[in-house]
Amino acid sequence: MRKSFKFLLRPTTGQQQMLTACLDAHRNLYNAALEERREAYRKAKVSIRYGEQSAQLKDIRRADPLGQARWSFSSQQATLRRLDKTFQAFLRRLRTGQVPGFPRFKGAGWFDTVEWPKDRDGCRWDSTPDSGQTRVYLQGIGHVRVHAHRKTEGVIKTISIKREGRRWYLILSCDDVPEPAFAHTGRSIGVDMGIASFLTTSDGVHVTNPRYGRRTAARLAAAQQALARRKTRSRRRGKARDRVAALHAKVRRRRLDHAHKTARWLVENYDVIAVEALSITNMTRSASGTADQPGTNVAQKTGLNRSILDAGWGVFLTVLRAKAESARRVVVEVNPANTSRTCPLCGHCARENRLTQADFRCMSCDYTDHADVVGAINVLRAGLALLTA
Repeated sequence: MRKSFKFLLRPTTGQQQMLTACLDAHRNLYNAALEERREAYRKAKVSIRYGEQSAQLKDIRRADPLGQARWSFSSQQATLRRLDKTFQAFLRRLRTGQVPGFPRFKGAGWFDTVEWPKDRDGCRWDSTPDSGQTRVYLQGIGHVRVHAHRKTEGVIKTISIKREGRRWYLILSCDDVPEPAFAHTGRSIGVDMGIASFLTTSDGVHVTNPRYGRRTAARLAAAQQALARRKTRSRRRGKARDRVAALHAKVRRRRLDHAHKTARWLVENYDVIAVEALSITNMTRSASGTADQPGTNVAQKTGLNRSILDAGWGVFLTVLRAKAESARRVVVEVNPANTSRTCPLCGHCARENRLTQADFRCMSCDYTDHADVVGAINVLRAGLALLTA
């Protein structure tokens, strides 16, 4: 099994400058290679491929000993392969009639990753194992401290660095990672996604919605107001922009952490997990309408959309599918229509069954329960029916 491990880097001030220089050099190489391809086709209708551009690297490094020659030859080849994959994807979209999206030049904020395709080729993981501190060696940068919060598994295939705001991360892509050894439980569960509770299971368990976006809203609003007051292209504006980005990144990390922990709990305890096949894009579509046909309840719908996006259902479902696949668990997606309006006892479906957001009472048989639990029970039944069909 292939798996990636992501660790926070703790570089010194000098190493941060070298990491930035490395990123800029690879971005310049990417843009120069893209320019060469564009001009060759524009002037002579000639397509340049990866092999031809890779063969030029020796001459490029010889002509720029203090620039491109400082960095790993293999990492520069990986950058050229990255551009080649972008062109292959562009041509594939052309052939299939999709919107092609021609490859673009990368600005300073749009190129954030450098890859080394092989351990011990311009890089070395855990380069000082006897020092008591995990470090990674990167050519031209040195031995950088790594906050290794967990052990790696398998065989390291590629090493990458990534810049996210002011933070630097190390990403190890490992092969032959052993599958999680979860025991067979014989249990199945239905999951109803919500806003009041992040999710509710058919067993009656309610997982609290942490609402990380709402918690950070006041600080984020203040940071965005400060950014709006700063002069364009000033140093203070750059600092204010970094502050806004840092707040967004913190919300994203906390939301992802919550998704991982919740998905892990489900995968450890259940063999079959039935979830709703939610179309989050359609659910969060704006209700403002047009000038000729203005929408209704726009403010309420805007607040609902914000709450749905803050819950992070899409992130959670993506993480859950990945964890279930690696643990050989089964995730079944069912149609969410009327799951919270159908009585699990007699099958009567009516809008009136759901008295409030939380209360369910069947108008036919007087069955009562929490509305989200009823939805989760119906999701589980529909999921088991799909498996046995």
